[in-house]
Amino acid sequence: MKKLALLFLSLSFIACQNEKKTISSSDQVNETDLSFKYDSVKVSSNVLVKGNENLTDTTKAVISYPVFSDQKINQFIEQKVMKFANEGEHYATYNDFASSFIKNFDAFSKENKEYGQTWFLDAKVKVEEQHPQYLSFLITFVNYEGGAHPNSSFTYLNYDPQNHQEILLDSLINPGSMPELTAIAEKIFRKNEKLSPTASLKDNYFFENDKFSLNQNFSINKKGLKFLYNPYEIKAYAYGITELVIPFADLKDVAKPNSLLNPAN
Repeated sequence: MKKLALLFLSLSFIACQNEKKTISSSDQVNETDLSFKYDSVKVSSNVLVKGNENLTDTTKAVISYPVFSDQKINQFIEQKVMKFANEGEHYATYNDFASSFIKNFDAFSKENKEYGQTWFLDAKVKVEEQHPQYLSFLITFVNYEGGAHPNSSFTYLNYDPQNHQEILLDSLINPGSMPELTAIAEKIFRKNEKLSPTASLKDNYFFENDKFSLNQNFSINKKGLKFLYNPYEIKAYAYGITELVIPFADLKDVAKPNSLLNPAN
């Protein structure tokens, strides 16, 4: 258990621009350099909107992200963020993404001169876990383009910095063990939600066919395997996100030997 705890101790940080964070040379494997700092891009509209008390404001798009010494990691993050662009559009750079959001607002504002409201885009990539064999990122998108409330999404990315590839859930569990993992997770979910083992999921949840299921939005921390459901994914927007953590002790029969979910003792 001591080794397990050491493997998943995360380095704390304050998510601010240009923060520097490194790991010691004794923690590095195959000379992998996991040092990084935060950077950001910000694009603002020239269209001023008059709000309450005659104060003026404008639409802004801000994207903050880590910049690693290893360019392959940076490319992986940027490519993933671009895939989250609205309406299925894909962009080459963070600045292209932010600029497109502003252009869309400017075009909308030109056609709707009486609209009188600003939009905003706030996108962040945060390093959640940082270890020689594992990097976990949380991509947070909060944007407003009119309507009753902003939209938000929270998405984990998992990366192997030694082999430079994304870590998928199937690569961590034994073949054919997804039903068993789902059953373990459902017990925890029902306990968290204060539901009996036989209570229906029909009325208060949005699971397909009213049957509990796991998504692929996961991260690994010192407590175990964490899943995150976004607003509207399984519950009404007012309930926000739903998190579910499966402790390592419950994963011993489904995790691949010597994997991140079942490290060697």
